[in-house]
Amino acid sequence: MVEVFKTNVYAVSNSEKIIELLYQHFPECKINFDLDDCDNILRIEGSVFETEKIKLIVNENGYMCEVLE
Repeated sequence: MVEVFKTNVYAVSNSEKIIELLYQHFPECKINFDLDDCDNILRIEGSVFETEKIKLIVNENGYMCEVLE
């Protein structure tokens, strides 16, 4: 399963912090950002993860996060 999110994370240091937090909740997933994309894409790939929890974690750290349609 793959989910792609649009975010407003723009700095590599911030993306690394978010990735670290997400790995604490979803250690079996592959998580990365594409900050070169105009939507500052967060991509999560794995068999088990919760879309709403991902959005909540990112939002709680001061960033916008929504599923990219």
